[in-house]
Amino acid sequence: MTTVRHQTLTKDIVAQAMLDAFKKLNPVIMMKNPVMFVVEVGTFITLLLSFDPSLFGASGAGRGYNIAVFLILLFTVLFGNFAEALAEGRGKAQADTLRKTKSDTMAKLVQKDGSYKHVSSTQLKKGDIVRVDTGEMIPTDGEIVEGLASIDESAITGESAPVIKEAGGDFSSVTGGTRVASDYIVMKVVTDPGESFLDRMIVLVEGAKRQKTPNEIALTTLLAVLTLIFLFVIITMVPMAGYLGVRLDIATLIALLVCLIPTTIGGLLSAIGIAGMDRVTQFNVLAMSGKAVEAAGDIDTLILDKTGTITYGNRMAFEFTPVKGISEKELTLAALQASVKDETPEGRSIVELAEKQGATWPSAEYEGAEVVEFSAETRMSGLNLAGGTAIRKGAVDAIVKYANAMDGRVPGDLEEMASRIAKAGGTPLAVAVNNRIYGVIYLKDTVKSGLKERFDELRAMGIKTVMCTGDNPLTAATIALEAGVDDFIAEAKPEDKIAAIKKEQQEGKLVAMTGDGTNDAPALAQADVGLAMNSGTMAAKEAANMIDLDSDPTKLLSVVSIGKQLLITRGALTTFSIANDIAKYFAIIPAMFIVAMPQLQSLNIMRLASPQSAILSALIFNAIIIPLLIPIAMKGVKYRAMSADRLLGRNVLIYGMGGVIVPFIGIKIIDMALHGLHIV
Repeated sequence: MTTVRHQTLTKDIVAQAMLDAFKKLNPVIMMKNPVMFVVEVGTFITLLLSFDPSLFGASGAGRGYNIAVFLILLFTVLFGNFAEALAEGRGKAQADTLRKTKSDTMAKLVQKDGSYKHVSSTQLKKGDIVRVDTGEMIPTDGEIVEGLASIDESAITGESAPVIKEAGGDFSSVTGGTRVASDYIVMKVVTDPGESFLDRMIVLVEGAKRQKTPNEIALTTLLAVLTLIFLFVIITMVPMAGYLGVRLDIATLIALLVCLIPTTIGGLLSAIGIAGMDRVTQFNVLAMSGKAVEAAGDIDTLILDKTGTITYGNRMAFEFTPVKGISEKELTLAALQASVKDETPEGRSIVELAEKQGATWPSAEYEGAEVVEFSAETRMSGLNLAGGTAIRKGAVDAIVKYANAMDGRVPGDLEEMASRIAKAGGTPLAVAVNNRIYGVIYLKDTVKSGLKERFDELRAMGIKTVMCTGDNPLTAATIALEAGVDDFIAEAKPEDKIAAIKKEQQEGKLVAMTGDGTNDAPALAQADVGLAMNSGTMAAKEAANMIDLDSDPTKLLSVVSIGKQLLITRGALTTFSIANDIAKYFAIIPAMFIVAMPQLQSLNIMRLASPQSAILSALIFNAIIIPLLIPIAMKGVKYRAMSADRLLGRNVLIYGMGGVIVPFIGIKIIDMALHGLHIV
């Protein structure tokens, strides 16, 4: 079974990226990137000049110089295309891996008479009923309508531990491409062919299909404006040079334009965006759009549903507390007896805890017992044994009422026990044998491990965490304290979650919401970033713009970090690119006009060998810096939890100063090499 994991840059991916770099020379494709399109147009013009240097009038530049400029410009365009193709190639490799899991699985379609018909999974349509037995692949997305089984979801989540899924509740959805590890399920198909979760995953991980985010569009527009400005600057240099008696060849003007426009960030911009979505996928989170990833980087408030998100969801037996006059052994056995026929998660957990504590009850003693099912009216369940013994467990007030009706006595310490458990955030269940109350079972909705530490990290990022729960305020406060959230909303209804999100948004904040239930769907849709748990309902996953395949609510911390990393990487490389232009300015302009204007000698800081050497050195540096920065664009600038002001200062210092210093050094070294080899 394959997983949605990070694809390393294999030789095949690199080779395909090299080929795609040439394919992307198509002007129709290049026009989507205005900066690199200008470079391509310049490349074509210098190609023509390589054949006829006087094509656009008399020129002092020889064919060799024009050819050199053409080749450097060509490599500049190809390096930019290669960066984008490399990022796309990794996404396409992930999609190919997923396609291998989407083999033509055979399914057992349930007929009206109850018989099965073996059909291809591609023939299944919404509403079909399918049976899947142990060891068989689940053919497509569905909702369990019958049965309980452990599902191996390693094909999707990468986790080896099977997940229990059953009919009803918030954990009944199953995903195509996963496998039934034990027992069986009967499922209802919820998607038509080509619309399954796996199909959408394949589309989502293909970087080439992603849309540009608003931030990226804005930056592209800024780069286009800068390019246009420098184009006018270069055009105005022609009459100025004529006035000074300096001849500027077409190739030189093109080289100057390419050096001054932000070609570095222009060549890497698409790669940064694609790589950002790819990094989210590496954490087993599917982002429906690059906008969602980017928005995650600016999140101010995180609202989390409690059940199944902060806590495990199922209340589990944690402790048996007997009343005065009853031994713990007696209560443990009574709890086991009351739960042995209870197939709910709570009932199974009581049996498991009782057996761990040494309680046993031979099945021969209860085989003929009458099972009393839980009902909303009685709020209790249990067994009626053949000898007339009645064993019950249920809500404390319901058991008290039951015991009183049979002239039983209510222990004086029962209320204190129940209150203590409730204050601790648990649920107390009383146990009675006939008219005598034995004690209380402590059911605990356990907070997921490691949450408190992760919420501390979110707090360090300046993100406020708010827990939403249907629990009473006392229980909610206890869970909130244990989990380490900043605030909580108790007795929350779906509309309360939406109201909380809107309130934060009206204050100008970006809000993220995590959840897994159908009741979370409206809030997930309202939030700027909606992260649904893969273990949750289909409604939640449809409403969200991100899906966590591991169903780990703390994963949003990683998503936030990646979003911030995406924004920081783009900002850092933009800063570096613009700072580069400063160094290129000092390299080229003085060298070009120093003969006509000796006063410019004071600006000739680099002391480059000649005007032609200065231009070629700057142009070569401009080309090779793009592939050198590809690893940073792909991996991203490391994010550290600190304030926005400190981050800005740090990046300006490193990438702003670096963008000035590195070109000075690089261009000088290239100039010395060109002069030393007598190339110019």
